Amino acid sequence: MNYETALNNLMDGIKQDYSKWMSSPDMIERFNSTLTLVTNGRKYDKIMNGSSVWGFIAKTDGILKGIPYQKGDVFKAASWRGPAKHQRGNIFNGNHGYYQWTGPKYL
Repeated sequence: MNYETALNNLMDGIKQDYSKWMSSPDMIERFNSTLTLVTNGRKYDKIMNGSSVWGFIAKTDGILKGIPYQKGDVFKAASWRGPAKHQRGNIFNGNHGYYQWTGPKYL
């Protein structure tokens, strides 16, 4: 699976998780329309939900605050501009239990 396909699967998974939580079709449509992918970062892609940061996805292998990470690792947002220290999961892994529609889960 390539990076773009895995990212699209993550975005679809976030939308599906929200639709399990919310029953109003209007609210689901509004959420789906505000969930966007920002790809202009050097090291990470950012997923936005409206004006809030959902999380970050690593574009390449690297080291964050002394901890190595791999391409596709998903991070909780520490701030608007950067990820938290530890990865929560990986988009290439078939397991999708590391996130919810609100963001990557806490450790």
